Amino acid sequence: MQKTKILRRTAVAAGLLMAAAASLPAIAADNYPSRAITMVVGYPAGGSTDLVGRLVADGLASRLGQPVVVENLGGAGGAIGAQKVAKAPADGYTIMVGANNELAIAKLINKAVKYNIGDFTPIGIVCTQPMVLVASPKAGVKNAAEFTSLVAQNPGKFSYGSSGVGTALHLAGEMIKEQGHLQMTHIPYKGVAPLTTDLVGNNIEFGMFVLSSGLPQIKAGKVVALGTTEAKRSSITPDIPALSELPQYKHVDINSWFAMMAPKGLPAPIAAKLKKALDETMASPEFRKKMEETGNVVADPKLDAGKYINAEIAKYSKIVQFAKIEN
Repeated sequence: MQKTKILRRTAVAAGLLMAAAASLPAIAADNYPSRAITMVVGYPAGGSTDLVGRLVADGLASRLGQPVVVENLGGAGGAIGAQKVAKAPADGYTIMVGANNELAIAKLINKAVKYNIGDFTPIGIVCTQPMVLVASPKAGVKNAAEFTSLVAQNPGKFSYGSSGVGTALHLAGEMIKEQGHLQMTHIPYKGVAPLTTDLVGNNIEFGMFVLSSGLPQIKAGKVVALGTTEAKRSSITPDIPALSELPQYKHVDINSWFAMMAPKGLPAPIAAKLKKALDETMASPEFRKKMEETGNVVADPKLDAGKYINAEIAKYSKIVQFAKIEN
């Protein structure tokens, strides 16, 4: 009899503990955030991802009532920062703003990358911007049609540069090659600065830039804009044709994008609070203006970030297989 009572008490106590444990996420969500949030950016300060991250961090802080501190953790093309977030507790106090390079491409080309998109909770796509194919003055072409004719008539003679192997810029260049049936050599640079120097100095004929990096050189007349890489012309540069306007490039549709992510398993109420704060930030006229000034177009808040990223990964996978890209 005594043993039966003890077992009953033990069962009741266990049930109470389980109920209390089940209520913890709800309690945490109700109080969230109660302290500062760390936003990881997987690049050094001053770059495009850092710029977007800091603008988002400011917007979140003012709406959530707690500081959002940006932690720049550069290395491996953003993968080190992404790895940290993938392994962080799913409590909403470690988040990230990352780019397609580390979130969608790195795993496809580098076996050393141990995380995948399933290790994150997508909060939202923040903004996008096209890439732009440019020519040096030496190339002597003024538009995409002339570029295509020149390269097609001289297979293997010309090169294009990007900011590195496996970057979105590299994949954009390979997509152009595939759809245009062109033979060109890819020259990877350690960043945009040396590529710009070689283009302006006529040491390489063609190059891929994100729009924000290419615009200063285009406006100064130091390089020639041949076409942007989204399906339609960018609202930021309506005077630059989209490559897709030419029949052979009608399927060229690739851009650079930035997303806000959290670790896998983030409680839905906390994810909803972060999403609401992000949406309100993105709707701010001041935020939208700053994004446009840097060549970015703010994404539609209704966009399903998870579906969007998975579709991008499928697109990139095809390009990686075509070009046999490894890093």
